[in-house]
Amino acid sequence: MPPSADLTLELDLQIACDPAPGLPSQAQLQSWAEAALRGRRNDAELSIRLVDEAESQTLNRDYRGKDKPTNVLSFPADLPPELELPLLGDLVVCRQVVEREAEEQHTAQEQERQRTKELEQEQERGITITSAATTTFWERTEDGSTSDSEQHRMNIIDTPGHVDFSYEVNRSLSACEGSLLVVDASQGVEAQTLANLYQAVENDHVIIPVLNKIDLPASDPERVKNQIEDILGIDTSNVLEISAKSGIGIEAVLETIVKELPSPIGDENKQLKAMLVDSWYDAYLGVVILVRVIDGVLKKGMEVRFHQTNTKHLIERIGCFTPKMVDNELINAGELGFITAAIKEVAQTKVGDTILLANDKQTEPLPGFKPSQPVVFCGLFPTNAADFKFLKDALAKLKLNDSSFHFEQETSAALGMGFRCGFLGLLHLEIIVERLDREFNLDLITTAPSVIYNLVLNDGSSLELHNPADMPEVMKIKSISEPWIKATIICPEEYLGSIISLCEDKRGKQTELSYSGSRVILNYKLPLNEIVFDFYDRLKSISSGYASFDYEIDEYIESDLVRLSILVNDESVDALSIIVHRSFSEKKGRAVCEKLKELIPRHQFHIPIQAAIGGKIIARETVRGYRKNVIDRIHGGGATDRKRKLLDKQKKGKQRLRTYGKVDIPQEAFIAALKVE
Repeated sequence: MPPSADLTLELDLQIACDPAPGLPSQAQLQSWAEAALRGRRNDAELSIRLVDEAESQTLNRDYRGKDKPTNVLSFPADLPPELELPLLGDLVVCRQVVEREAEEQHTAQEQERQRTKELEQEQERGITITSAATTTFWERTEDGSTSDSEQHRMNIIDTPGHVDFSYEVNRSLSACEGSLLVVDASQGVEAQTLANLYQAVENDHVIIPVLNKIDLPASDPERVKNQIEDILGIDTSNVLEISAKSGIGIEAVLETIVKELPSPIGDENKQLKAMLVDSWYDAYLGVVILVRVIDGVLKKGMEVRFHQTNTKHLIERIGCFTPKMVDNELINAGELGFITAAIKEVAQTKVGDTILLANDKQTEPLPGFKPSQPVVFCGLFPTNAADFKFLKDALAKLKLNDSSFHFEQETSAALGMGFRCGFLGLLHLEIIVERLDREFNLDLITTAPSVIYNLVLNDGSSLELHNPADMPEVMKIKSISEPWIKATIICPEEYLGSIISLCEDKRGKQTELSYSGSRVILNYKLPLNEIVFDFYDRLKSISSGYASFDYEIDEYIESDLVRLSILVNDESVDALSIIVHRSFSEKKGRAVCEKLKELIPRHQFHIPIQAAIGGKIIARETVRGYRKNVIDRIHGGGATDRKRKLLDKQKKGKQRLRTYGKVDIPQEAFIAALKVE
């Protein structure tokens, strides 16, 4: 007789473990068992025994020969075939093992979700945002056979290439002995390629040039080889041609790494000395620390001391990324891996710090890294004042995983309470703002990006200015200096004229121009405040996306700068204040006023929009108010006097409205108004 959907189940539940809260009830276990058996049997008898680790280990040892507890043991009923009884057998469930596995599974899923969020932006933009370290093992022989193979351990760090993440590139290079210089065979050498190569050379790296994407129809390996020789000065006679997507040439890359890159230098017999390469916060593990062991051995259970913070910690977990987290017992000299030590604050783990034994006072610490300095500042304000606390918590969480991000609280008369944030560049700014939107669902107003200005006051004191709204009165200022950059632009020859015009419009000074085949290498000195806003977008637009741009901070130069204030309804809007060169101030002021006229909706009263430098108004626009025709129905005798009285009354009402009325500036106006040329 085939089984039906109706099931009669007798469940015998035996609890032989700690009955602390968290155990499933008899009803829950009954429903789970019925769901598993329904459609398979009509009648069933089942025993479920919940045990602790000791009993589970004993049963495993006696019946399976395995001296360890497991999640579930099953003992089917051993009945003769002639007996048709509904008895199924016994299930033995170890509470501790099941709970531990469930927590580990949840942790792994949560980590994967966090990593997926980071990867989404990387995939959308087609760039690397965060450095990723991995350890791989490769077996090779001299003759290519598989017998008697030699296993090589390779510690690889994939670094971003964009200028905004040069700090991450620098610390990653410090932890390695050599570099793979990967160049796109279809795009050729880009500006950031040049900048990152210089950093690798400064770290005494052995450089292996690699041409990727050779399987694309647009690839031109010979042309790119000539570019590498002309621009970078690297011999390309032995350049490797590969395709990471299809796997072409990967074996040759691994072989070259083994033969040409030097093995890590380190003595396992010396006292422990390790470099703290990176750190980030994990919700379950606390702070995860990426370390490169220089000398000695780093073991689980070892007590260590962080030199800069002078704090002692007991290492709880140790391992490497493959790319998943794999636990090990130790990290030898020359190897890269991670440690956890129940640290709850990333501030205790300064990047570049030296990790020593807890009681070691003799070993000289490593020189470390220069701390990252914010280059671009802007204000972040919630559109809803009630979201301020959520914004504060969100910024604190982002700060945990990004040591180069800075923020401090500030108050704006127009926008309320918010934060002044420092970034390494515009791309860094965009990524942070996008994460606040995606991960925390925050609706924000972003003020105009600005740079750090150096002011010398008449009393001889100096001042660093981050926010244009905080600029002192003009009569107190002796001089203002702004940061300038050294920019490198690489572009096809046909776009040269447009790019030069763009740089000249931004007060740029050309320092060098050279050719490599059909590509032009332009070197310019540019003021940083001219490029932080839309320079990169315009460069990509006029070059059809072919131009690449890279820069480094050069020096501070004294300039004739003024603060351009925007007044709406006779009230200064500090979020719209910007610092511009005096020669561009009137043009910029008129353009901003015209743009705001389009963006601010009409009210019941006239709204004057003014641009001012100090006490001088340099531009004005007016948003006309709505007007009701109050004299439309007046006819007959004395109509003129009655009309005049009504118009006077209306005029006074409009004046009163303007005095007490509040002008709401739409969110899009803050950025759109400042993008004007």
